Parts: sequence; C-alpha cells; structure tokens
Amino acid sequence: MALKGIKVLEFMGLAPGPMCGTILADFGASVTVIEKIQRTVFDVMSNGKRILAVNLKTKEGVDIVKQLSNSSDVLLDTFRPGVMEKLGLGPEKLLEQNPRLIYARLTGYGQNNYNKMKAGHDINYVAVSGILSLLRRNNQPPFPPINLLGDFAGGSLLCAFGILLALLERSVSGKGQVVDTSMTQGLAYISTWLFKSRTLPIWSGEPGSNVLDGGFHFYQTYQTKDGKYMAVGALEPQFYSNLMKGLNLSEEEYSQFTDKDICKKKFQDVFLTKTQEEWCAIFDKLDACVTPVLDFDEIDKTKYHTFDNTFYRNDEGNVVPQPAPRLSRTQGISSSCKKMPKHGEHTITILREIGYSENQIKDLILSGHVYADKKSLL
Repeated sequence: MALKGIKVLEFMGLAPGPMCGTILADFGASVTVIEKIQRTVFDVMSNGKRILAVNLKTKEGVDIVKQLSNSSDVLLDTFRPGVMEKLGLGPEKLLEQNPRLIYARLTGYGQNNYNKMKAGHDINYVAVSGILSLLRRNNQPPFPPINLLGDFAGGSLLCAFGILLALLERSVSGKGQVVDTSMTQGLAYISTWLFKSRTLPIWSGEPGSNVLDGGFHFYQTYQTKDGKYMAVGALEPQFYSNLMKGLNLSEEEYSQFTDKDICKKKFQDVFLTKTQEEWCAIFDKLDACVTPVLDFDEIDKTKYHTFDNTFYRNDEGNVVPQPAPRLSRTQGISSSCKKMPKHGEHTITILREIGYSENQIKDLILSGHVYADKKSLL
C-alpha cells in the first residue's frame, strides 16, 4: 500500500485525531495509539492499530513515548496547545532527537488563534469559520450540522493531507517539520469556493433562499408516498427538462425560473403520489439529477452500491465505507475490517521492540507506568 513502512504515533483523542490516524492506517501506515491507563469509552476508530497504554503523568511513561518517537515518522498530537510541552514531548525536543519526524498538531483553533486555549466542538469551529452563518433559512437560527465539517473535513482530512505534504517534502530535504492543523482554519480553507463565489447570482439572497441552499424548487428534497425522500438537483436547463418529463409536468406552466414557491408546492404534491422505488424506476431512465435519499443503515444493500463495493459490513455488522480515493496499484484496505484491539493489548510487544527487558516491562506494569493484562506476565 502507498504508506507501507510509515510509522505513526497517535495520541488518542476524540473523533478527529483517530479518524486522521485511520486514514493513514487504511493506506498502509503502521499506527500505534498512545492511550491513557484508563481506557476511553469513546474509542471506535482503533481497528487495525496497535494500542499502548501509558501513564503520561510519570517520567517513565514519558520516556517510553520519547523512545518511540525516535523511530517514528509521524507523531499526531491531539491535545490543546502547550500540553505536550508540559509533558516534555513538544516538537522542539522531539525534532531535536529525531530531525525526520513529522509532528502533526490537530486542534480546534490552531496554535495561535484567539481561542487557542478554549475548549470547543464542531459547532464552535463551524461557527467561527463563518460557515455556520450560511446554514439557515426563513430567518431561523443557524442549524448545527452533523460533525462532518469541522471535525473531519477541516480537521482529520486536512491534517492527513498536511502529513502527506510533509512526508513528500522530507523525501527531498530529509527533514521533518510541524504540521499545525486547525479545524477552524481547515474548514475555512475547504470553503474557499463559497467565499469567492459570494458575488455570483446563486448567492444573491439571504441564506436559505438561494439556488444551492434549498431556496429553489429544482435543488431540493421531496417526500414520497412511502415516507421516504428524493433529492432533486436539476440545475442546468437540460436536466430541468428531463425532471419535468419524469414528473409529467408542463415546462411552460412550471418553468425553471417562474414563481419558485408555486413550483415547490406542485413538486411536493406530485412526489407524494408515488413511492421512492417508483420514482427511482422513472428517473433511472432520465438524466435529470434526481436520486433517492438512501437510508444510512441500509445503504450497502441498495443497487447503487452493490457493484462498486463502496460499503461493507464489519464483524459487528456495522456499515463501513471503503477507503477513498481508489488507487490503481496501491489501493487502501479498510482497517475497520480488523478487530478492535483490547486495552493495552500491544503494550508488552511494543516495549520489547524498543529494547525493554522482561524484568523492566514487569516493573513498569506493576508500578502503573504502563498498562497490560497482568495475566500476560505469567
């Protein structure tokens, strides 16, 4: 795989850090998760990774991490600014020991933002980025999206991208560097098109009244007879014409840019006359940018994804997406198909790899500097 041979140290955090580590693991990197002595109940992303449970409040625990960083390519820091420095694990010290290390920092606001020391969640990062102000309609308050925008798009994905850029540059210079990923800045960056297109006609009105944010009848979702939904994205005239054919409506009477409220009401009434399956049968034959709103939990069983293997079921029976993008020679393999490691499952193995003797390992476990199942000492 593309990242085979790359060693990553991931400090366990909430969703954005683990997702970044999973992206790297899915494409071949060997990821070791530094976990606290007490296991977090929120860990759902450690499949395919190794788990080392370390007490970072002790010198012995910190020394273990220092030794691991010496032989690592990437360190993923998910703490607030200054935490790693207080532990003696800041980038200056670790890069001095290992000049090739890529030290990736993933935080809500970055290392220099006004809010850098404050706690936050996706809704806060989306708000401060300016994007949340657009997610509203009919003079209602902004509606918080699921935590895809800040946590994963602006955070996990941009951090993984930054790591890859640093690895690519290292192949020329031989030197590592710090990757500072702010979820707020990352989201703002991937929204560049929105910022630059605010003068276009498609954004001429208040949020919620424009072409791409649900203000028009031809870019909207509609409920069907069976309580499901269809998504309509017939922006271009040729697609709108085919939409009219599928709905059996006159384009002269309901033209694309007549009264949008009248058209929307008519579309609502028409879509309610058939089930989602019946509408799919109609629009499968028309290129109208009309698709079903597929159910999240059953999406892998639909005809739309049975041939391209976009999704699969893991051992727990959960639907999981395959890694993307797809590479022709070095395609990624989802780490989610592997079992979730137990708390401290790889502690002893990892300590052996970095040179600790059996007696030293036993002492570290019994003294509470690391965690491993004591049965393994027998």
